[in-house]
Amino acid sequence: MVTERAVLEALAKIQDPDLHRDIVSLGFIRDVQIDGGKVRFTIELTTPACPVRKQMEEGARQVVAALPGVEQVEVAMTSRVTTAREPQPSYLPGVLNTVAVASGKGGVGKSTVAANLAVALMRTGARVGLMDADVYGPCIPKLMGGGGALEQTEAGKMIPPLMHGVKIMSMGFFLPKNEAVVWRGPMLHKMVQEFLGRVEWGELDYLVIDLPPGTGDIQLSLCQTIPLTGAVIVSTPQDVALDVASKAILMFEKLKTPILGIVENMSYYACSQCGHRDEIFGHGGAREASEKADIPFLGEIPLDPHIRRTSDEGRPVAMESADSPVARAFHEVAGALAARISIANAAVDAPQRPPVMTMR
Repeated sequence: MVTERAVLEALAKIQDPDLHRDIVSLGFIRDVQIDGGKVRFTIELTTPACPVRKQMEEGARQVVAALPGVEQVEVAMTSRVTTAREPQPSYLPGVLNTVAVASGKGGVGKSTVAANLAVALMRTGARVGLMDADVYGPCIPKLMGGGGALEQTEAGKMIPPLMHGVKIMSMGFFLPKNEAVVWRGPMLHKMVQEFLGRVEWGELDYLVIDLPPGTGDIQLSLCQTIPLTGAVIVSTPQDVALDVASKAILMFEKLKTPILGIVENMSYYACSQCGHRDEIFGHGGAREASEKADIPFLGEIPLDPHIRRTSDEGRPVAMESADSPVARAFHEVAGALAARISIANAAVDAPQRPPVMTMR
């Protein structure tokens, strides 16, 4: 006879490679049902973007199937995104995780990375928003293919448009074309508070925030207004970009904001005709910098004309299937980012969720 204890002991052999604990003690096992030789259970992960989702499912299936008396195993995979944020009624009450995407300097593709990470997370089934805080160069509407008048709730809150499945808010929605923003610190601080408090973001698993380049007033206002889950640093491989990126890292460390990882953009160029690979800006510099600073390396994105074309068309390349190498690169970085968020949340608060058992 198959027993509850035997099933749980078998499943306890499966480890989460990021959290470094077994899936039973983590409380991932839900709704266990034993009906003679048939065993059914659910694995509830901490993110739908888990990069080892399939391996965990297959491993759990195999260890339970190996038990004496088990004839059939059914595994359902679900997710419930975790958070360590304290509730803030005034700012983002329904948002579980806030991720700032930053760079030390302009021109490294930060906004493109932010937009595609948001879309890649959404494609896994997560509820995602994208806040364009780059007030001086708000290009998220262009990258996501949107614009036009915004609607408001009865309470006067702005409703973020849904573009490619992602909720968007940007200063670009309010600026006439070819008009520049020339604001001092207090106006910038007010804009950050408006986007955080007067936008009806609703319930989100992840709010990705595209910051301006550098270390200025908006970064300071954001970190002082809400507790960020963490920041992602985008850099190209060459020394000049990495030197400036290190200043952004130091800024977030001073502001007590965790660094979730570094992304190397424009990491290499592969010729579409012959496949020859050129490392135009060098290669591996961001990985090396992350190792020296003891910061996770989230992955590398190639320099590819297809990214430029899809960005100009307002169609993020991450919307494409995994058959596209460029789209796959963004999805891999998004998976690594989601894993780092889960690790960061577990370090703050690791709730114990006992398995739900049903035996017949």
